[in-house]
Amino acid sequence: MSRKDRFHEAVKHALEKDGWTITHDPLSLNIGTLRLEVDLGAEKLIAAQKGNQKIAVEIKSFLRASKITDFYQAFGQFFPYKVALQRLEPDRTIYLAVPNYVHEELFGEVLIQDLLEQYPIKLIVYAPDKEEIQSWID
Repeated sequence: MSRKDRFHEAVKHALEKDGWTITHDPLSLNIGTLRLEVDLGAEKLIAAQKGNQKIAVEIKSFLRASKITDFYQAFGQFFPYKVALQRLEPDRTIYLAVPNYVHEELFGEVLIQDLLEQYPIKLIVYAPDKEEIQSWID
């Protein structure tokens, strides 16, 4: 099992506060001979749809001195998870969870905006100190 990000529990609690039920910690994906582990799997009952919404959440803390290096790692890790989920659990949507201060400092940069336009990533912006979700960006 891989090491959990520093803010793993903060994001988990934030999702629970937001009405999500954590179903997997981690969410294991076995594809071919590979085993991938997304940090969390969660579900939420959607009354209007009379069903459950399912998500997978990859949590990143961005604690290195170089935030761009952390972004490279997160970006490179996200897409294999996305492709594996499309094959194994196509009804589950994957999100990358990033701290609010990183979103403010890094995700407004021109290069990052251009990358996200060409390679869309759904984001959860969280406040680690308050254990709250600030925004969902689809």
